[in-house]
Amino acid sequence: MKRRNFLQYAASSLVLPVLIDGYGAKAFARPSSFVRSLIELAEQSDRVLVIIQLQGGNDGLNTVIPLDQMSVYTASNFRGNIAIPETKALKLKNYAATGLHPSMTGMQQLFNDGKLSIIQGVSYPTPNFSHFRASDIWMTAVDSSQTATSGWAGRYLDKRFPNYPKAYPTAETPDPPAIQIGYVAATTLLGPTDSMAIVLQDPDTFARLVGDKPNDPVSTVSGYAGRQIDYIRQQQASSVSYAGQIKTAASKGKNLATYPTGNALSDQLKIIARLISGGLQTKVYYVTLGGFDTHASQVDATDTTVGPHANLLKTLSDAVLAFQTDLGKLKIDDRVVGMTFSEFGRRAISNGSRGTDHGTSAPMFVFGNAIKSSMVGKNPNLSDLDNNNLKMQTDFRQVYAAILTDWFGTDTTTESNTLFRDFPVAPVFRSTVTSTEFTPLADARLYPNPASSEVVLEADAINPGLQSVALTDAQGRMIQLNASQLTATSVRFNVGTLPTGTYVVHVATRQGALTKRLLVAR
Repeated sequence: MKRRNFLQYAASSLVLPVLIDGYGAKAFARPSSFVRSLIELAEQSDRVLVIIQLQGGNDGLNTVIPLDQMSVYTASNFRGNIAIPETKALKLKNYAATGLHPSMTGMQQLFNDGKLSIIQGVSYPTPNFSHFRASDIWMTAVDSSQTATSGWAGRYLDKRFPNYPKAYPTAETPDPPAIQIGYVAATTLLGPTDSMAIVLQDPDTFARLVGDKPNDPVSTVSGYAGRQIDYIRQQQASSVSYAGQIKTAASKGKNLATYPTGNALSDQLKIIARLISGGLQTKVYYVTLGGFDTHASQVDATDTTVGPHANLLKTLSDAVLAFQTDLGKLKIDDRVVGMTFSEFGRRAISNGSRGTDHGTSAPMFVFGNAIKSSMVGKNPNLSDLDNNNLKMQTDFRQVYAAILTDWFGTDTTTESNTLFRDFPVAPVFRSTVTSTEFTPLADARLYPNPASSEVVLEADAINPGLQSVALTDAQGRMIQLNASQLTATSVRFNVGTLPTGTYVVHVATRQGALTKRLLVAR
């Protein structure tokens, strides 16, 4: 739901009563829980995901450093020739046992500000060590023994934009579902029949498309052939179905933060921030940073804190910080989350060439204002390896499940269809609950949503004692429901007789009130 549509939808039921009661300004300054729920629903449909692929297989142990195991980590027969000294590792707030590579000051700042989550030990059962096959597994979200012709994000977008690209663009959906900056559409964004993304070759192509640079590029090939190549490039740019929408968003959008120069990833993220701020309703953006296949000379011979890997991590960290800062200055940071992935990690023990070979698990990063858990999992156990490999703690599809359910708000059926089965959700967007804490909203799930008849609500908050279940409709009227308790932590109710529209579910328990948004559609 676009914000303008939300305002049109809400106006008839909200503006008139607020103005009649004579407290218009006060009412809008302190909106009711119902109004806030509707606003949250509109914002949820505006949410954006930015995927950053770290191509080549990132070395997780030199990225996220286990400071509690330095004697093993720095041993000559383990990582002595590439280990980061403990005194140089960047400290993380509230996590003294874990550090970041010294070049990652930007991500350290985001972590300490509660805007970066580190998911430890991410992999999948029976991992593959081929770049091509491992990338395919991560992009399609299949088991290592299976294959698929569509990508996980592509399947999600196909569900949201059925019959794309034939039925699009439309007046209601004028913008592309996904945009990739690169030369070849990533498998991640492939739908069942077509890619769900349009591809912009590089920042220079974008600049020419939107008019920041003259649309008469000088080819590196001279003479007639060069002119023909330039003409083809120009035609490719101008023939993009969504060129007009992109140009409009680029002209309206802007960047308020200072981005690092000479940073290829930063150049790409800068474009994304500008397009989002310009009103483009694209849901998924995809960018790539290559060079992580560090078999040799990963670090400098005299200083392990510098070298090719350090340069890559600095590029990543600086770009992400600038991007997140820009989103904040543009006041769109609540709408965007980003995630990184790499096709595999590296072996725990380094090789004799000051490098690392293909391995299994490695950390993932998710960043944005929506982060609730700064650390998912714990440092890998360096004394408990599996054939020189770090053991898996989190299946990468659990992170995808978190993106789908907790960020994009999909129901269980959509999540299961997208990932081929229902995966436990990695608690990236959920607060960690200890024995002395209780957060009833942390694990609440409402499905199907949208719904047409029966609905199930699952939450640990129900277990101590269910008191009542009710709905509030768009006019603020309370509708009591005859809900049946399926299990100690779930209830079921029927909305088959209700008119279509947006509702807010209210559940009263002994531990407090719980609310979730519900869309009834047929």
